[in-house]
Formats: sequence, C-alpha cells, structure tokens
Amino acid sequence: MTVVARTWQNLTLPGRIIFGLLVLGGLATLALAVLIVFSPQILSILQANLPIVRFVVAATLLLLLAPPTAFVIIYMEMKVIALMNLRLGPDRVGPFGSLLSTVHGLKVLMKEDFTPTGADAIVFTWAPVVVFLATVMGALVIPFAPGLFGQDMNIGLLYFFAVGGLTVVGLLMGGWSSFNKYSLLGGLRSAAAIISYEIPLTLSVVGLLILAGTMSVNQIVLNQAGWFTDWYVFQQPLGALIFLIAVTAEANRTPFDLTEADSEIVAGFATEYSGMRFGFFFFAEYINLFVVSAILVSLFFGGWNAPFPFPEIHLALDPASLGVLLLILVAVVPLIGTLALAAPFWIAKSSMPTWQALVIGFVLFNLVAAVAVFGWLFISFDFVAGLFWFLGKTYTFVFAFVWARGTLPRVRIDQLMGFAWKWLLPASLVNLFVTAAAVVVVGAGRGAP
Repeated sequence: MTVVARTWQNLTLPGRIIFGLLVLGGLATLALAVLIVFSPQILSILQANLPIVRFVVAATLLLLLAPPTAFVIIYMEMKVIALMNLRLGPDRVGPFGSLLSTVHGLKVLMKEDFTPTGADAIVFTWAPVVVFLATVMGALVIPFAPGLFGQDMNIGLLYFFAVGGLTVVGLLMGGWSSFNKYSLLGGLRSAAAIISYEIPLTLSVVGLLILAGTMSVNQIVLNQAGWFTDWYVFQQPLGALIFLIAVTAEANRTPFDLTEADSEIVAGFATEYSGMRFGFFFFAEYINLFVVSAILVSLFFGGWNAPFPFPEIHLALDPASLGVLLLILVAVVPLIGTLALAAPFWIAKSSMPTWQALVIGFVLFNLVAAVAVFGWLFISFDFVAGLFWFLGKTYTFVFAFVWARGTLPRVRIDQLMGFAWKWLLPASLVNLFVTAAAVVVVGAGRGAP
C-alpha cells in the first residue's frame, strides 16, 4: 500500500486522470463480464423480488431528480420575489439567469464543511441526512401521471404522514447537536410547530378518506377523473384550506418559518452548519415545498387529471416504417424550416447579417419542432398529458408559496401555536363531523357502505 500511495503522489494531474480512467474501465469491464456470465441467475433473482427492485429503482430516481427540482424552485423564488419588488433578479449566469441557482448549489458544496467545537459530531452529521431523506422518501407515493409512481400502497397517505413526521427528528438532532443556544431554540420551535400542526393536518384529510374510501393516493386521484367539479376541493373546501395552512407550517414556509427566523434566532437549527451539510438542509426545504404542493394537488385538485375530459385522439406514427423517407425528412425539413423562418428577419432588416438571420431561424425552427413533438406526445400518450397537468398544478402552488414569502410578514411563536390549537384543530374536527354526518344521512361518499 505504501508503494501504491507513493506512486500516486508522484503522478502528475493528467497521469492521475488517465490512471483513474483505466481503473474505472477495468472495473466496468469486470462488472460487464460478471453480468454476462451470471445474467440468467441475476434476472431470475430480480423477477422473484420485483417489488423490492421497483422500490429501489423508484427511490434512486427520486434521489437523482431531487437536486434539479430544488434548483428550479430556487431560481423561481429568486426571480418571482425580485419581480414582486420591481427588480430584475438573476440575469447574468445562463439564459435569464437560470443557472444561478445551480451556481449557488455548487458554491455551497465547495465551501468548508466545519464542525463546531463542543458539537456532537455524529448527530451533527446525520441530522441533515435524516431531513433530506425524510423529505425525498415522502414523494415515493405521489402519483405523477397514470402508471408513473414509486409505490401504490393501500396505506399511502398514512406512509406519507409517517415519513414526513421524521423531519422534526432531523431538525431536533441538528439543533441539539450544534452546541448553540439559537440552534437549540430553532430545533425546539420546529418540534413544537410540526407536532402541533400534524394533528389538524392529519384530521383535515380524514373527511376526504371517508369520501374516497381508500388511503391509496393513486386511487384518490383516479376518483377525481372527469370534470373539475369532481375534484375533492369542492367536496372538502374547509379540509383543503386547513391542509394548505398546516402544510405551510410543516414545510417551514413564510409566514410560519419560525424555526429559522433570522430576525430572532440568527438561522435557527442551521446556524452552525456550512458546506455540504448545510446544502442538504437547503435542498430539503425546496424539495419539501414541491412535495407538499404535489400531495395537495393529488388529494384535492385532481392530481394528473385534466380540468375537463378531452376527446381521445391517438396519432399512430411509426418512424421506422418511413425508411429512407425518414432520412430525407430529417435532412431537408430542418433546412427548409430554418430558411423559411430566417427569411422574414433578413428581408425586414436588410442590415442584418445573413448568419444572424440563419441563427434566429434555426432557433425558431427548433422551438416550433419541440412544440410539435410535445403536442404529438401529449395527444398520443396519456402519461405525458398527465405529467403536464400534474406539474402545471404543482408549480402553481409552488408559486403561491413563493408569493406568500414575498408578501406576508412572519408571525410570532405564540400566534403560531395558538392558531393551531385554537382554530385549526376545532375547524378540522368540525369538518370531520360534518362530513361523517353527510355520509350517514345522504350517503354521499364512495367509501360509504
């Protein structure tokens, strides 16, 4: 080992890169050989444990999609709040500043990862991991489109509340282990707020469960198919309002972001965090914003269902059947389209260089082609249309949460707690009793006997 370490230190940077690539190539070749030799046994094991394989694949995809989702929402928040304050917001890095949130994420990951003196290093390190994983794993039961979900559990909603409740454990771990009074106050506030709002949050959906007759989030979305009047928000308006307010507190969003109130306790539980560990907290907050918006849409606003039923139109198009004609179309159509879209700019402004007009025409052609391809996919595949409606509704609520941050002041901690116990809890009980009475008297629920 000493010889290998000395050899590695004597290598130049290009040598280290080449050596690393050779090692990776060797490992990849070995893995491929093992896969080829043992492929029948591997396939039989995977088929025998298909639910576990699906769970692992779904969890991996959710973990991979979490950072891009956080970057999109961070950029959205910066841009929307800037426009609300009559500012431009990010406009330098990337088109319209769209890459600035990515730069912020990389900057956080590149900073020094510091552990304060006196902190419990193990708990301090695991706290952001617990918060991040609790947030991401909650998305496992969210149906994004027809057939596009991680797990369709018959207790999916119970699973969501159980996993989401683990967030408070991570926040308490971070606040207690930081050896900082402001961090401890932030952790205690998070425990008080999340535990208090968890009760009206859970009770607000019990009326919906009585009507739906299931705790499967996927089945709840299927029950809302048809016109928008079938959405549960019209049958449970009070429950939807209570759920919206409660998840705002659960997600630590304005005006209920008392756990990291910078005007009172510096940054709360995150005061002593830096580098990658702070990045996990940072990403978890924005991913949680997407998750709570998605579950709100799934429960009360139809999920992937369109506001009204569309006529079924399926365009059967098999590109392989075109043969040589496909190559001609791929070569000729972009050229003709670029020239046709560039001509008006070149004619209208004679001083414009030809290459600039061609660039504009090429960009416009690609935009038109992308819209045409998306339209074909939207019409031909149900999951594409479902994903479009689901993401549109979800980001509408994400925008509403950002809007609230840009307009509403932060409440006091006593107002936060009093509102949960004095108003939301009685209102959720009233909603539950009224719904149960309506089901018994009128028989309005699908799950009613």
